[in-house]
Amino acid sequence: MPTTAHKKFSSQAAPEVLTALRKIAESEGRPIQEILDEALREYIERKEKGQPRRQAMDAFAQSLNEFDQLYRELAK
Repeated sequence: MPTTAHKKFSSQAAPEVLTALRKIAESEGRPIQEILDEALREYIERKEKGQPRRQAMDAFAQSLNEFDQLYRELAK
């Protein structure tokens, strides 16, 4: 991600949300600010475009490829 100027703001989150963010940041070796910035950008993109995230659609397509026959049987 390109380095850009940041503006400080204050907010609150549920403890389990903050815990999850910290775990993700730690597991990826990234600052929590990067994780939060990425999450906010994805949220804004999804709301503005009204489209699901790319990762969700990729997983959906992979699922269709892998389980197509099963889905067809279940639809009967």
